[in-house]
Amino acid sequence: MMQLASHAYAQQQSWEQLTKQYQFPKWFTEAKLGIWVHWGAQTLPDSGGGWYARHMYMQNVGGEKFGANAYPYHLRHFGHPSEKGFKDVIHEWKAEKLNTDALMAYFKSIGARYFVALSAHHDHFDNFNSTHHAWNSVNVGPHKDIIGLFRESAAKYHIPFGVSSHDDRFLSWWLPAFGADTSGPKKGVKYDGYLTRADGTGKWWEGLDPADLYGLPPEKRTKEWIEGVKKNWLERHVELATKYDIDMLWFDGYGFPYGNYGKEASAAFLNYHLQKHKNLSVVVAGKINNEPMVLRDIERGGASGILPYPWQGTMTFTHWFYKKDVPSRHNARTVIESFTDMISKNGNLLLNVELLPDGTIPADHKRILDTIGRWMNRNKEAIYASTPWKIFGDNLNGIVRTREVSITDAEASKKQGAAEDFNERTIASPPYSSREVRFTVKGKHLYVFVLKPAAGELVIPSLGLRSAYTPGKVTEVRLLGSKQKIDFKQGDDELRIMIPAASGEGYTAVFRIDGAL
Repeated sequence: MMQLASHAYAQQQSWEQLTKQYQFPKWFTEAKLGIWVHWGAQTLPDSGGGWYARHMYMQNVGGEKFGANAYPYHLRHFGHPSEKGFKDVIHEWKAEKLNTDALMAYFKSIGARYFVALSAHHDHFDNFNSTHHAWNSVNVGPHKDIIGLFRESAAKYHIPFGVSSHDDRFLSWWLPAFGADTSGPKKGVKYDGYLTRADGTGKWWEGLDPADLYGLPPEKRTKEWIEGVKKNWLERHVELATKYDIDMLWFDGYGFPYGNYGKEASAAFLNYHLQKHKNLSVVVAGKINNEPMVLRDIERGGASGILPYPWQGTMTFTHWFYKKDVPSRHNARTVIESFTDMISKNGNLLLNVELLPDGTIPADHKRILDTIGRWMNRNKEAIYASTPWKIFGDNLNGIVRTREVSITDAEASKKQGAAEDFNERTIASPPYSSREVRFTVKGKHLYVFVLKPAAGELVIPSLGLRSAYTPGKVTEVRLLGSKQKIDFKQGDDELRIMIPAASGEGYTAVFRIDGAL
């Protein structure tokens, strides 16, 4: 194993001092595509939704219908949650085929330029060798330092490495573990959230305290205990950010986790990197407003226009954890279209790969990723280190998306307002028209991404000689990945491009425009 850095760091600068000198690093703004493995013990059950650890304790999930299968699945596969709780799911998770080197090499081959691994989900289980929390992947379950292994492989393949933390919902998210069935033969029998360290005598979890995983029963929680939880969160995350010498710290939820505690952890991360590496080439990311040093995260959605600052969209195929009881929302086409839309608007895509419990990629998802990789490699000159043009696209009369379907075109964005999270296009969305395009710029070249290419003439009004966007006289048009000559005609009101048959091989086709800039 690589030598992990000490978490000791020198005199800290204030958040305000750090903000004055901070710029988003080139490794991030030029990367465009990152891969994330949102992976942990909740992957072990193949059904029951992405919040399995919570919903396995709920006979009735109410409005959280995506977890409706968790309780019956748990009864069938593990037993009643009064006897076999989430602690026992963790115990059975072994990650026996995890090969972080092979995964990292593959992710890099399909075009990823940074990598993020889940360090702790809402389930309060640490995927790293935490010295502040006994319920971690070295002590329990896989008996592997998941974050350490991924960190070592990322360094080996020269890929910036980040971690995601989702743990600040712990206090409320775990409350169902202190419930009981409301009907049936075990009605009223308390779930295993009430077990104590003493109850573990002679069992596999002897010496561990379930209260360290689930929290204390609600009736025993004091202000002092709650404050202790927050301080423990800070200790764990400062250790995580510094011991593993990470490049990105990504927070779930809205705002800094636990308020100033999250901000303090972020400042410690930045100060550590400044001291060790003499620069601030790192990223703090989350749904955190009015903080110019924090990367804006848009979950399962996208910006409605070009943002003046870098941002990141996140998406996944099914649930964030791999589940067989939910059909995939995405295929290669929808991922490529979403990615194209994001980079045209100054964003990156962080794409989640839903690993199986053993640490391998599901075969159906591998096929999608292979296709994305071929597309990325064919069109890489229009992607990496590109920037938005004056407008993100043209012929924006395509799809009006709802909260269930999503939205990219300008008119729909006005109707949708600022609601950009959970607003993605999926395989259930009507397709784009064959006219709709997106733009990027790199060097002297303008690139046109035709989202749904069809053979025939494509008219792009914004590239007419008298357009308000003042393009230059086009001298050549090339289809990336092809040597075929592309016919075009530029007039005062539009640029007309003849789209060859099978452009893009069934996916978004990318054309390089010379002379327009």
